[in-house]
Amino acid sequence: MTRQTGRTRRPRPPRIFLPVLVILALAGAGTACTSTDDRPRVVVTTNILGDITQEIVGDGAEVTVLMKPNADPHSFGLSAVQAAELERADLVIFNGLGLEENVLRHVEAAREAGVATFEAGKAADPLTFQAHDEGGPEDEAGQPDPHFWTDPDRVRKAAGLIADQVVEHVDGIDEKAVRANADRYDGQLAGLTTWMEKSFGRVPEQRRALVTNHHVFGYLAERFGFRVVGAVIPSGTTLASPSSSDLRSLTQAMRKAGVHTVFADSSQPKRLAEVLRTELGGHVRVVELYSESLTEKGKGAGTYLQMMRANTTAMTDGLTGA
Repeated sequence: MTRQTGRTRRPRPPRIFLPVLVILALAGAGTACTSTDDRPRVVVTTNILGDITQEIVGDGAEVTVLMKPNADPHSFGLSAVQAAELERADLVIFNGLGLEENVLRHVEAAREAGVATFEAGKAADPLTFQAHDEGGPEDEAGQPDPHFWTDPDRVRKAAGLIADQVVEHVDGIDEKAVRANADRYDGQLAGLTTWMEKSFGRVPEQRRALVTNHHVFGYLAERFGFRVVGAVIPSGTTLASPSSSDLRSLTQAMRKAGVHTVFADSSQPKRLAEVLRTELGGHVRVVELYSESLTEKGKGAGTYLQMMRANTTAMTDGLTGA
């Protein structure tokens, strides 16, 4: 990975004072929330991007991840203390494209306060949701799909851009170390792509059909040659809910496509997927994936690389009947 090193640091706009309520919240939080780390700060909204950023930053800065393990990025919110963390950061990295629906206003507030922000999803060549008759969400066709991390090649692009942002905006960072970390991680992501291609090569063409909890694997489908039949929740967000006619339409599409496996997020209730199995006479397997959040360390998807490998294995086994 070749990067320009003869850069000129752009002057930062002056920051405005924190809102009074946030200051009071910080004061009330006591010393337990006061970091003694004097390193520069990078704040990341989702834990998937947090892991990727930590790989690149290493020990050169404090990386704070706002979203807890097993949380839903569509619905998690911030405390006043966490909102203040955003405005104290040297750099804020967020997914964007509408993913962190309850957090984006805080990111915008930090940006307006003079904090450098980076929207990874927008920079990673985003796709739009497919039309309903092509398996996409009916009301969101043509809108940006925020789930770019299911394509490791787009994550490679985002990781390289994150390294650029860290070097540009985090004062005192060791640029040589960041570039070395980015190059090492890029090699691991390239290896992941190769391994996924080989694994998915075991799935026959006629079985390369996906039904998921909601519309989250469009990027993976486009990158590795799958077709999206539909989703139990016919939306790009888990905050929606299906109607009885939605479920009936999906079961008809599954019968037509000969689909017998539904992939449900491990952190989301599987009730709807189980209902679908009942509707189809029990001839459906419900397989868990880690689609939108990492787990705690040692729980199956503690890192982005672990998540993608676990999902690839589960999808390949689920579609081949292994």
